[in-house]
Amino acid sequence: GPIQDTEIRAVGRDIVLGTIPGVVAFVGCANWPDGAQEVAEMAREFASRRYIVTASGCSAMAISMYKNEEGKTPYEEFSGVFEAGGLVNVGSCVANAHISDAAIKIANIFAKIPLRANYAEVADYILNRVGAVGVAWGAMSQKAAAIASGFWRLGIPVVVGPHGLKYRRMLLGDKYNEKEWYVYDAMSGERVYGGPAPEHLFYAAESVEEAMVAIAKLCIRPADTPQGRAIKLTNYISLYKKYYGDDKLPPDIHLYIRTESDVPLVYRDEVLSYLKEVGWKEKPVVPNPTLLPEVVEKYRARRSG
Repeated sequence: GPIQDTEIRAVGRDIVLGTIPGVVAFVGCANWPDGAQEVAEMAREFASRRYIVTASGCSAMAISMYKNEEGKTPYEEFSGVFEAGGLVNVGSCVANAHISDAAIKIANIFAKIPLRANYAEVADYILNRVGAVGVAWGAMSQKAAAIASGFWRLGIPVVVGPHGLKYRRMLLGDKYNEKEWYVYDAMSGERVYGGPAPEHLFYAAESVEEAMVAIAKLCIRPADTPQGRAIKLTNYISLYKKYYGDDKLPPDIHLYIRTESDVPLVYRDEVLSYLKEVGWKEKPVVPNPTLLPEVVEKYRARRSG
């Protein structure tokens, strides 16, 4: 069923600030590249890292079929509450609406953004502040494609499995093209660099390992606080090292570090050495990023009374 308002109020602040690293939603069909256990493995990985994990439809059923060494399913391992480290089964395939609704509620409850006839501003808030990612690992139907479209047009990136390439419609960003990643500072109205966050809106991963690294990175948002960004980068670096080699750092890590406060403490020396090597320079921290000029005007109108 739907995520309750009380649950949203309990975690919304931490999601927006980034201290809960993200919300990961496993949705879509059962056309798994290499078996249903892959979905369960991904869900367990992110729940154990204190992401909020939700699931629906075939993905929710796939998760229930997995058992750990103690004979417990992930639903028995983790809390069923919409909280850090929780794993929530929202229901059938069409219950995906409850997941997107949770993101919309965050915008409405915490930013007081009106919902009626205001889709663009809600999506802008989610894109820039709410670290949520949808994962349709076994997507194969047009319905799954429509669900994915509903998520990314709301500002929530979607990762699909290798079969997703057959949709022939990826929404990929160029992280090295700096001019594409400018946003407005809603307070000042200035155009400032917000960074490639999220880098893509619709992305096909070829393996579970690639998907997990991509999910962690796609939870990064321009409005992250330094503490929140450091937590998200800790997970990104940790997963990258786990699957690509313990002696390696993500080659694009410098693009996501705005100031030294963003550097994860556990990898501080290694990351600072890499930043020096690539000639990194500090970037602005934008607490109120937006892509919409009308949001800037709203802030201006509030200040003028």
